[in-house]
Amino acid sequence: MSPRAPLPNRRSVIRSTAATLGSFAVAPSLWAQAAPVRIGYTMSRTGPWTGGAQVSQEPNYLLWAERQNAAGGLDVKGVKRKIELISSDDRSDVETVVRTYEKLMGSDKVDLVLPPWGSNANFAVAPLANRFAYPFLAPTALSRRLVEMKLPYFFLLLQQPKPMCDAIVDMFRANGVRSVACIYVDDLFGLENYAAFKVALQNSGISLVEDKSYPGGVKDLLPVLRSIKDKNPDAFVGFTYPPDTILASRQAKEIGFNPKVFYASVGTAFPLYKNVMTPAGAEGVMGMGSWNGKTSPGAKAYFDAHVASQKKEPDRWASGACWAGLEILTQAVKLNGLDRKAIRDYIANTTHKTILGDIRFAGSENVGTPGTIGQWQNGEFEVVWPQARATAKLNTQKPAWS
Repeated sequence: MSPRAPLPNRRSVIRSTAATLGSFAVAPSLWAQAAPVRIGYTMSRTGPWTGGAQVSQEPNYLLWAERQNAAGGLDVKGVKRKIELISSDDRSDVETVVRTYEKLMGSDKVDLVLPPWGSNANFAVAPLANRFAYPFLAPTALSRRLVEMKLPYFFLLLQQPKPMCDAIVDMFRANGVRSVACIYVDDLFGLENYAAFKVALQNSGISLVEDKSYPGGVKDLLPVLRSIKDKNPDAFVGFTYPPDTILASRQAKEIGFNPKVFYASVGTAFPLYKNVMTPAGAEGVMGMGSWNGKTSPGAKAYFDAHVASQKKEPDRWASGACWAGLEILTQAVKLNGLDRKAIRDYIANTTHKTILGDIRFAGSENVGTPGTIGQWQNGEFEVVWPQARATAKLNTQKPAWS
């Protein structure tokens, strides 16, 4: 990649006209003197990562800062301090991500950082988190390699490829799926999930009748979908990014490919998917999912707050993980202040109560919440597997595309 000039930071102090001093009102002069908590991040506002970043992550960062500041500020070991977000567009470019975080942590010395979007960006920046000793709670990174790197300051909130693929195959076996075809994007996310899926299929009695990779930014999947249709599998699995998820769905509909199970992710859990495909067209489609408003009272409250503030629904996948990570960070700062080592130790050694349930980490991996599968049913992305986490019963036969 050719070098680029550093992007200017877009600095924004999130202010709320509804801010109140709350319980700290007894010492207004001390509150007034408290410096803001400077929190830095990059986010994709342009380029191919924008769709995911602007659904699953940045709206949650803005909502969190807004709500904390409306309550008088972030509780830093008993002192309320306003949040100042220092952010910039990474243009969906890994080099820009790395350079910007190195500046935020190395020379700007912000108090805390929030992670970028996606597996590739997080994989690139994870070593920096460890080098500069900044805790990262990453809500959109799926990579076993990140777990294996054993970076003590880096934590992954999403379920990683193995537990997710084990859940998919478990669901297939329990519901009579005997054959499957798979496509996957040719990058870290796709390759790791495909590898984990092949391992999960071993000794399952389910045959993999076709598997094809495709390049990022693909514009046509018709040839591979036609080939898969000819093999008539019970199930289709796509380890796909949001534009590709919609492309595969539209083109499957176009050629009348309608297997018993149609599973694709990332992007299936986005409200955009339902809107583009129409609720009737999305009916029965499955993908990675972790929650909805039925998951917990906190999840319902978060959903409603997101809609009220951001004027759009959160997705039913990584948005929940992002908010859970912010819940963990809020509590860590409340108990430990801005001592990053103490925050890191608290995150690593505590079982955290979140809107998704109890989250705990073994090394970098979230081992508290299982891999879950969602399915569009009557306009809601219901959690359907595993059954212990389900918000609705699995529909075992996808209806015809509408």
